[in-house]
Amino acid sequence: MGLSFDLDAAEKAWLSRLARQSIALAVGAAPVLTGVTSLTEAMASPEALNGEEHPVLRRPLGAFVTITLGGNLRGCIGTIVGREPLEENVWRMARAAALEDPRFPPLSAREWERANLEISVLDELTPCPDPARVEVGRHGLALQYGGRSGVFLPQVPVEQGWDREAYLDHLCVKAGVPVGAWRLPLARLFWYEAQVFPA
Repeated sequence: MGLSFDLDAAEKAWLSRLARQSIALAVGAAPVLTGVTSLTEAMASPEALNGEEHPVLRRPLGAFVTITLGGNLRGCIGTIVGREPLEENVWRMARAAALEDPRFPPLSAREWERANLEISVLDELTPCPDPARVEVGRHGLALQYGGRSGVFLPQVPVEQGWDREAYLDHLCVKAGVPVGAWRLPLARLFWYEAQVFPA
């Protein structure tokens, strides 16, 4: 296993600008890209990266955008499976993290001035052949059991101080199924890797 892509510094910087512009437009804050009011305009701007030279930006990759404020989570929304180009996904998930996370009220422009942003670009999910091979900090996980599902980004167990077993058990809690359900024959455990960077 290993990442099937590697974002370079220019690609990370562009995705960061897209995410920040999307949030700025959503909350009424100062823009990052002058004169840009939509993804279409951003893609046509002089700062946009050429898709032929940066094909990873056009790949349908999953992505999560995480907003923190004072070290606390303030919004996190994403897609595990990419169904649109990465640039478009990051733009949409950034806006969603700011306005649509059901755990929080919409982000304000004042909060956005003090917020931190992180982008996680996900590789393809594949069935995990053996839970004992899960590496905390390397593998993100998704669990499906009894019609319910839950997902964690690879950085979550590190931030929470969980070992592998605690990581798997907390994944069950996130999915709303009994702790230890990941061990059951009908449980479907998937793993993936991600490239995570501050935006």
